[in-house]
Amino acid sequence: MATVLVYSTPTCPWCKKAKEYFTEKQIPYTDYNVADDQEKAQEMIKKSGQMGVPVIDIDGNIIIGFDKPNINKLLGLK
Repeated sequence: MATVLVYSTPTCPWCKKAKEYFTEKQIPYTDYNVADDQEKAQEMIKKSGQMGVPVIDIDGNIIIGFDKPNINKLLGLK
């Protein structure tokens, strides 16, 4: 099973859609609220070069935004 990390904020609608998608597909993930956790916010920026959310890390592969086709490809989903 892939390791999935989601860097998000509580007010981000695309973050919510991404997390709902992982839940729907029964993909376990770890969610980091970068609005409250500055250390994780810096980690996200270092990994992605982005300050926007969501940033999704699937086994070290960085996805900016809720890019369902790329998420499915990395997780082997259809």
